[in-house]
Amino acid sequence: MRIKNKKGFTLVEIMIVVAIIALLAAIAIPNLLRARVNANEANAQATLKTIATGCESFASANNGNYPTAMTDLTGATPAYLNEDYTTTDPAGYDFECGTLSATAYSCTAVPADCGTTGTRDFTVVTGAVMSQAAC
Repeated sequence: MRIKNKKGFTLVEIMIVVAIIALLAAIAIPNLLRARVNANEANAQATLKTIATGCESFASANNGNYPTAMTDLTGATPAYLNEDYTTTDPAGYDFECGTLSATAYSCTAVPADCGTTGTRDFTVVTGAVMSQAAC
């Protein structure tokens, strides 16, 4: 009688490994996506705070008059705001300063894809007051 030396995994063992991997993926992937959304939202808030700081600094140096265009912030020497804030949008959010006048400003950050890149809109207004709303 010959003894056969079988090597390899049984179908049951392979199925158990696949089930464990699927369970880990089911737990990990939503957490990773949530972390990405949170990072995008934190970045959007930080960007708006930077823009507001530039507007407030401009007003302090110009007798309380706020900038009437983003170029007022980027073209000054020294600049109140880096041009990168006006030419590129950080991942996941679109920025717009709809109101820029000598007496007030209002800038918003809206997710590029609501629910995927972010879940909230952010707005900063005169006095660096930030608010948020569901998108």
